[in-house]
Amino acid sequence: MQIPFPVALSPLARLAAALALLALAAGPAQAQDRRAVSEPAAPAQVCATLSPATAPFGGMLDTERLQSAIDRCPAGSAVHLEAGAGGPGRFVSGPLTVRSGVTLWIDRGVVLAADTDPARYDRGSGACGSIDRKGQACRPFILFSGTRGGGIVGGGTIDGQGGQPMAGRGGETWWQLARRAQAEGGKQNNPRLVVVEHARDIVFHGVLLRDAPNFHVVLDDVSGATFWGVRIDAPADARNTDGIDPGASEDITITRSFIRTGDDNIAIKGGKGATRHVSITDSHFYWGHGLSIGSETVAGVSDVLVRNVTLDGTTSGLRIKSDVSRGGVVSGVTYENVCLRGSRRPIDFDTRYSRSAQGYAIPSYQGIVLRHVAGDGGTLVVHGYDEARPIDMTLDGVRFGPAASWQLENARIRVGAGGAEPPPPGAAPAGAPVTAPDCAGRWAPFPASASAG
Repeated sequence: MQIPFPVALSPLARLAAALALLALAAGPAQAQDRRAVSEPAAPAQVCATLSPATAPFGGMLDTERLQSAIDRCPAGSAVHLEAGAGGPGRFVSGPLTVRSGVTLWIDRGVVLAADTDPARYDRGSGACGSIDRKGQACRPFILFSGTRGGGIVGGGTIDGQGGQPMAGRGGETWWQLARRAQAEGGKQNNPRLVVVEHARDIVFHGVLLRDAPNFHVVLDDVSGATFWGVRIDAPADARNTDGIDPGASEDITITRSFIRTGDDNIAIKGGKGATRHVSITDSHFYWGHGLSIGSETVAGVSDVLVRNVTLDGTTSGLRIKSDVSRGGVVSGVTYENVCLRGSRRPIDFDTRYSRSAQGYAIPSYQGIVLRHVAGDGGTLVVHGYDEARPIDMTLDGVRFGPAASWQLENARIRVGAGGAEPPPPGAAPAGAPVTAPDCAGRWAPFPASASAG
């Protein structure tokens, strides 16, 4: 069943449609990470093993000895943080830069905590830990830049301490600063927890990332990244604490992972460059703003596979968001075997994310497929840009509860043989039972330890 709209397309819309058709022509096998991804092994070589100091090293934090160990470590080796004889251990450090090919191996029970002094993260302007119009004054806690190989592994924890008072700021926390910036119409200068830029073949395995002052993990111009068994945890009201944000990147796999945050659980972005060939599989998402694409899509997002995933209590569920200030082509996105519950908008595809946005970068969402997707109530939002540029999508085995309702604008929807319930306006009710997944046994609690799940 197709919901028709006029097809007198503008030149820009014709170009967007042509790009979408090219993406679709590649076939389902391309709508995912093109690498053969398997569970990462423990590092074979260790260049240094560190235990927590009984007192701040030389009157300082752990920063200097951690950075020194990383700098002396050859590619292909790991800096191993262990608890030591005293049991569970804690390192406290300022910003760290990881060399190419070096792995940070954090044992279970060990915490690597980010220092709370904004001055340590400042890029030179003195604005880190304050509000301005840019929000770019802070270095990240951990940086991989221009690297090949390496990553962060182990069952330990990296703690951004976003809910702890900043040093010298009158008791205000990083998250309180973010809320104050929102109220005042400015940008908070908070450090991101982990940034990977201009890099290849990065691995995150087993680690818990928690309480980032800002985004937890940002990928910028990365080719080949694996997140396997990663947990990301921040309170639901911790502003701008996205889980994983791949941007201008390709061949990314996020699997067997658990994410709950105060913003997007995942946000796939196409701002500085296109992001494509992303697999998100066998994972669980809890509170947060959803599994998102956007809002920056001007350079394009394509070839995304979401398979065997649950979203339990996210405000939006499956989400694509952009607007005319940052819009582009989103194509070849497949959601398969997905369960949702407790979402206000379990489907939330909107080309007018900011109603006040201005510009000429019109979002176009084409070749979006929902196959074997089930949920309870909520509003199913599909808002295309205009009649000549509708959102193009297919529903095949999609079932939501009787409290769910469609909110459609400028949408071209096909219903496959598996049916859709409730049917979108203009489509006939399913003549046979809808072939949606049984979600009863799919829900999993957020794991309390690295061995859970």
